[in-house]
Amino acid sequence: MSKKITIEPAKRVKDLPPYLFATIDKMKVKALSKGVDLIDLSIGDPDTPTPKHIVERMRKAVTNPAHHQYPSYVGMLSFRQAVADWYKKRFNVTLDPKTEVVSLIGSKEGIGHMPLAFVNPGDYVLVPSPGYPVYPVATLFAGGKGYEMPLLEKNDYLPDLDSIPETVLKKAKLIFVNYPNNPTGACADRAFYTKLIKFASDNNILICHDAAYSEMYFDEEKPLSFLQLPGARNVGIEFHSLSKTYNMTGWRIGFAVGNKDAVAALGKIKSNIDSGIFQAIQEAGIEALQTDDKVLAKIRKMYQGRRDALYKGLTKLGLEVSKPKATFYLWVRCPKGLSSMDFTTLLLNKAGILTTPGSGFGKPGEGYIRFALTVPVKRIKEAVARIEKVL
Repeated sequence: MSKKITIEPAKRVKDLPPYLFATIDKMKVKALSKGVDLIDLSIGDPDTPTPKHIVERMRKAVTNPAHHQYPSYVGMLSFRQAVADWYKKRFNVTLDPKTEVVSLIGSKEGIGHMPLAFVNPGDYVLVPSPGYPVYPVATLFAGGKGYEMPLLEKNDYLPDLDSIPETVLKKAKLIFVNYPNNPTGACADRAFYTKLIKFASDNNILICHDAAYSEMYFDEEKPLSFLQLPGARNVGIEFHSLSKTYNMTGWRIGFAVGNKDAVAALGKIKSNIDSGIFQAIQEAGIEALQTDDKVLAKIRKMYQGRRDALYKGLTKLGLEVSKPKATFYLWVRCPKGLSSMDFTTLLLNKAGILTTPGSGFGKPGEGYIRFALTVPVKRIKEAVARIEKVL
């Protein structure tokens, strides 16, 4: 009989912090096992189904034998053309679908692979904090060093580019930015993007803009694509996902666009370590990108109703809440004396409400929690009533 071996995990695995949303999922499972009537406002996963016309396109496409073989690594040209057409219609940005668009198995995949394409051991990557945990983790996997850029309320949750030390800038390869922002809900304006583009050009740093929430906006204030700004394509790449916009989180489809050299490098990583998207899903993606805006307007109206209900309820309870112009998150300051995890645990144990501690997004997130607008207004009002009893 063979002897059981001991396999030592790689240092990069040992150095990994617990993945925030995996931790939240464990808390959820534990609460449900106890029979708690849980109101889950933690993870940004839409609770309404994918629009029927997209599902129907998928249903037809899946029967096509041509789609049952290996797909292209960079994506079907017809899908990339649909992306280019959408960019032209939405942002008035012209893209070459052959060289400036690459399909992704969700934007997380592309973001996770980006440092592998450009970062050598010891290089810096500038990451927002609080921010999506994949930015620093992907940097760690590539052997790079993450330099945290604090996103503070006093700065409208925009990074202070002027405060980054020269010693860091000299070794920095990438900068991740994310607007509309997760978790704060903040948006960036033309002036910020103009400054960011100059900053990247002056310091020879590639911008990686995560724009996954660009279509989840309120009050008809449409967020910008940073590619709309002069010179953007010289210095950056933009990531998008169909997940939130079209309620397609489980479909795993997204794309990256912009600087053709950056797109090519990302495509080279993909071709060596993963595969393309199932072509039937790409067909559904084409259908999604051609969706009439009236359909999306209804989705936005639904989230705006939820935002207004939760914002009104929480502010009446005396909590400090940032009212988002986009995304489906509310960024809420914890009551005095409670840490992020304290407040998260209190709401879960005493009110049956699951939220996300801000500390899980980075040190500057301490003292806040994030609410996701992923339940109907009726449940949101119930959540507010429960919180009132606890507070």
